[in-house]
Amino acid sequence: MKIWSSEHVFSHPWETVINAAMRKYPNPMNPSVVGVDVLNRSLDGQGRLHSHRLLSTEWGLPSLVRAILGTNKTITYIEEHSVVDPVERKMELSSANVTLTNLVSVDERLIYQPHPENSEQTVLIQEAIIKVKGVSLSSYLEGLMANTISANARKGNKSMEWMIGTLNSELVELVISAQETMK
Repeated sequence: MKIWSSEHVFSHPWETVINAAMRKYPNPMNPSVVGVDVLNRSLDGQGRLHSHRLLSTEWGLPSLVRAILGTNKTITYIEEHSVVDPVERKMELSSANVTLTNLVSVDERLIYQPHPENSEQTVLIQEAIIKVKGVSLSSYLEGLMANTISANARKGNKSMEWMIGTLNSELVELVISAQETMK
């Protein structure tokens, strides 16, 4: 088992970051996510938004890894559950692979909260537990996967910045459109 963790600070308010997180995929920084299906989305009695999504990913696994795992599958599916609490100003997201679970499990948890010292910033705490089962070199593979998760987290942060830029552009276009309509 390998545990990976990271912390990142976005220079944007929590509400902006959460909007970007909910619309993060697809994006040009992480083309491996090829599909996002919303399986369920609901509000509970406390006003929290619960989402259950299925992400389809296409990974180009190195031939050595495919040989060790004994598979040529490169399309994998990830189940994602998230809860957005606008009162507590917290979003918690957990995800786990549903493909190849007999060989590999990756359980990931992300928490987005306002920065404790600057409300115009948002802190992302991210952790993953990686387990490779029933194959030789499992420790090596877990380390390799942790490195991949780390690289993907950096891409994910860039994706968030890209999406925030996209949201800001959409807002500007909406304001211009509204102003033209009012003329």
